[in-house]
Amino acid sequence: MPPVHYQADSFPPDDRLDWAALVPLIGPASIAVARYDGLLEAVPNPDVLAAPLGAREAVLSSRIEGTQATTRQVLEFQAGQAPPSPELREDVVEVLNYRAAMREAQDLLKGLPLCLKVIRRAHRVLLQGARGKGSAPGELRRVANWIGSPGSTIDTASFVPIEAGKLTDGLGRWEKYLHAEARDRLVQLAVLHAEFEALHPFLDGNGRLGRMLVPLYLWQMGIINQPNFYISAFFEANRAVYYERLLGVSRDDDWTGWCLFFLEAVQAQAEDSIARARAILDLYDKTKRRVASLTQVRYALDVLDFIFENPIFTSADFSTRQGLPVYSARRLLNTFRDGEILHLTRPASGRHPAIFEFTELLEITEGDVDS
Repeated sequence: MPPVHYQADSFPPDDRLDWAALVPLIGPASIAVARYDGLLEAVPNPDVLAAPLGAREAVLSSRIEGTQATTRQVLEFQAGQAPPSPELREDVVEVLNYRAAMREAQDLLKGLPLCLKVIRRAHRVLLQGARGKGSAPGELRRVANWIGSPGSTIDTASFVPIEAGKLTDGLGRWEKYLHAEARDRLVQLAVLHAEFEALHPFLDGNGRLGRMLVPLYLWQMGIINQPNFYISAFFEANRAVYYERLLGVSRDDDWTGWCLFFLEAVQAQAEDSIARARAILDLYDKTKRRVASLTQVRYALDVLDFIFENPIFTSADFSTRQGLPVYSARRLLNTFRDGEILHLTRPASGRHPAIFEFTELLEITEGDVDS
């Protein structure tokens, strides 16, 4: 079967969208996003929720591209525990780069609108020191690329994006649409994501950037108050359908089918995030009561926030971040361990500090939750 090629005359598709089919999904998706955002807004320290959920998003978005690292392995690496293989170490670096690229984009958006400049800067961070470091970080591609199974050629690929010589014009149309008025912002976002993937403007990292675009756009448009919306779990769980719907845009001009899938993803992930956020908040309240019964130190709540934002950490990092003497930090951590709040995964040895894990939080982050 010959590859599907990018169709320039297919974008933008507003006059060809079946709004009668889309409207029944727009309302529930919008309401679910608003409920999730309202939940985060009501939390005194939203990082308690955003940190573990953001780590999960980075892992799952990277996994769509073939990485195998888990949230636990990423956090262990940050705590100084080496992955068991060089390949897994590369996977972990890609996940950490994803989070760093999101932070870079967020910082830039404090003074700039969402635009290609922001995306290129995020791309530069995304590929630094990882497998894609030789793929011109931050630079638009100047050669053809294609999407297909390993070893495929441009003639045997499943999809061939826009020609390199026409990429600048294609991105210009995309950026113009990004800033245009829209009948519905979620549908506009669906179109923007699909078109970005079809243009495939970089040699590597396009999928992760396209998914990163989702929370950045929602934040920029004022739909959410912080860029803490996580969509990759649905795409990863439905990877074959995700790719087929994207391919159907260029092959069949089926923008409506793609938008329906995207709206379903938005609603499902908003509801999943609500369930996880509530489970994390319940755990926070339960742990706060347990902490109060174990210790009366004045900074106990600061410690509680720390372990929710860093569910795997070293005793040295804990001491430094909390501004505690080593002895005081060790005594407090041992109290949390004896109270079965924390689990000691690596005892201190020589120059290596102890590593502690907040297992209950990791189970919420990585496991299934009831909606």
